[in-house]
Amino acid sequence: MLISGCKKHLVLGIKLFTLIFISTLFSGCQNWFFKDNTETLLSQDIEAPSPEPRLETIETHEFQLAKDQTLIGNIAVIETRENDTLSDIARHFGLGYNDITNANPDISPWTPKTGSRVILPIQFILPDAPHKGIVLNLANMRMFYYPKQQPDKVFTYPIGVGRDGWNTPTGATSIVDKKANPTWAVPDSIHKEHLLKGDILPSVVGAGPNNPLGLYAMHLGFPNYLIHGTNKPYGIGMQISHGCVQLYPEDIEVLFKKAAVGMAVKIIHQPYLTAWHEDQLYLEANAPLEKWAQDKAKLKKQLLKQLKTLSTKKNVSIDWSKVDAVIEKTNGIPTPILENPTEQNNLTASAIELAHPEQLNHQPIVADLKDTDWSIFVASFDDEIRAQQLAMMLNHQGPIIPARKVQKDNSFHVIAGPFKNKKEANLIAKRIEMDFEIKVKPIKPSVSVN
Repeated sequence: MLISGCKKHLVLGIKLFTLIFISTLFSGCQNWFFKDNTETLLSQDIEAPSPEPRLETIETHEFQLAKDQTLIGNIAVIETRENDTLSDIARHFGLGYNDITNANPDISPWTPKTGSRVILPIQFILPDAPHKGIVLNLANMRMFYYPKQQPDKVFTYPIGVGRDGWNTPTGATSIVDKKANPTWAVPDSIHKEHLLKGDILPSVVGAGPNNPLGLYAMHLGFPNYLIHGTNKPYGIGMQISHGCVQLYPEDIEVLFKKAAVGMAVKIIHQPYLTAWHEDQLYLEANAPLEKWAQDKAKLKKQLLKQLKTLSTKKNVSIDWSKVDAVIEKTNGIPTPILENPTEQNNLTASAIELAHPEQLNHQPIVADLKDTDWSIFVASFDDEIRAQQLAMMLNHQGPIIPARKVQKDNSFHVIAGPFKNKKEANLIAKRIEMDFEIKVKPIKPSVSVN
């Protein structure tokens, strides 16, 4: 279905609560003490080996590309700190929500335990398409940009795409126009959709924080479809738009400067990707999007045929049980599938250990509530984790809805704020009720402003 703009919704409502309470298992360590005197003396003279230093940074967007290379990047690991969310970690390292949650299914996205080891799947198989201009693979929600003047490089960015019923179109097109600080003419179809929720949208939304197009937009040759930024950045890596392709604000700013009018854009849907790298065959499996879900058996059959052809051509043996396991997991991580591979089977065993940044880029910072501030009572829970989860989800709305968990007696309240006045508090209350389908209550300041 074609539209004349996009309105993004970060669908992170209360219904997700039942999906994210997964325990993380921790194993203890044992200390062994030598009773032999000789070993005791030796231990005093020999220093224990120092742990491998953790890297401060890793390449996340720009990669060197050799001839015929189809696998780029590396798998990394980082330990969480207090108040981290997987969304914050994902954005810092150039990943989408899908990338990090698929790679870490046993970690709660919004309330990971401190010290959890998070896999960062910053390794990608290039889609089977010409290395020209922009290639968008809807299946793993990722963009690959091949600059004409730099044939030895590729840039990659996570994207948000059209949700079911508003699917992003596939095929070959190009960039036909570019606009900074765009306005958004709200199409009739989106007006009607919002009216059903009791929300009346203006006919035109000007540039600014409430514009769902963000600060940069590039029109495609497909009428009424764009590549653009977003005012809901934590929806990247989800199916959330009305068909357009969206990027993190920091990524669209870079791409906007690099891309030119007339640049080729190819949009594909390739859930299963293969790559040869250092005499090893890798398979990356992603779950087909809803539009192609009924074709999963056919897509798998095509993959198996391709793998059999590759094994014959290269005279190698494929471990078909590993192939089945990769397809079953559909975690988007390139995985070795040959028999007796040289690489370790454990993804984290050879992963790059990263030091936690002092501050994750773009991580929300919530101001303290003062007695003179307006606030909103959002919800109350007996479960502290559920309260913390809702507070973190509010903090990651776009624009941000500042919130925190407050304990009172044996309950945990979620309080949003601060807000500068009653009007702002009422507007935010309406947003919460629409997006989360829960009834909330604005709270007056406890101290009047003179």
